[in-house]
Amino acid sequence: MAKLRISVVQYLNTAPLVRGFTHGFLQGKYDLSFTVPSQCAEALRTGAADVAIIPAIEYQRIPNLVVLPDLSIASKERVRSLLIVSKMPIHAVRSLALDQSSRSTQALTRILCEDRWNIAPQFTEATPDIAQMLQNSDAALVIGDPALRIAIHAEQCAKPGTDGEWICTGAQIGVAQTPKLHLYDVVHEWWQLTERPAVLAVWAARPEVATLELAADFSDSLAFGLKHLPEICAEAARELQLPEKELSLYLRTNIDYSLDAENLKGLNGFFTRAARLSLIPQASPIVLASSSKASVA
Repeated sequence: MAKLRISVVQYLNTAPLVRGFTHGFLQGKYDLSFTVPSQCAEALRTGAADVAIIPAIEYQRIPNLVVLPDLSIASKERVRSLLIVSKMPIHAVRSLALDQSSRSTQALTRILCEDRWNIAPQFTEATPDIAQMLQNSDAALVIGDPALRIAIHAEQCAKPGTDGEWICTGAQIGVAQTPKLHLYDVVHEWWQLTERPAVLAVWAARPEVATLELAADFSDSLAFGLKHLPEICAEAARELQLPEKELSLYLRTNIDYSLDAENLKGLNGFFTRAARLSLIPQASPIVLASSSKASVA
């Protein structure tokens, strides 16, 4: 029998989820491929993958999917790896470049512009090069490991501003041509708006492959990963050239891997707001793989 194909995001925050598949007792059981979040969703949409960690918003855009239970990439209040970097206070922004690797965070940013900041900037998609993005736009959305790198550098020198922003110089985060920058953590801004966590990605699959065995394997892989966080952080520190202590702090405190009742409420609220802004056709109920019933929040 052919191995099930799993599409995985190649960011640090996914590493604990798949550690059992890459280094543990489940190694070799599944066919893994690694890419950016938007392409994980495309692999599932086109049938190139059987299971994928997809941006949460894509669950509403790809028909006939179920979500593996008790698993997600979420953040309760502040994430550090989803940033809006702006040359001016966010309320003055008129153009905003969106990291093209993103889907859920693009939607979150559009919701925040509408519902929290009351601005209507011109949005463009761009490759995640912060200097180039800020050359062409007032602000830029950056996600994943590049955003985490900016956050770690900024935290060493940035000063808190008003309304949750952090202020630093461009030189302090590697954007020398910009004298002053305002940083906004997207999850923190979402929490300020809703007092709910943000669910950024979920494991999704076609119903016919979403067996109890599959769900158990994914839970076991995460459990293995959480037991081996020191090794994950040590490897990532060498690869990313970032302090191991900061990476450990990120995975232990900024990222939440559950899909508990609080996270489901945040996710359903996200879908409701996205539907109101026509970012998705409608807010369909979340169907968990282990249940024939939709989740209620």
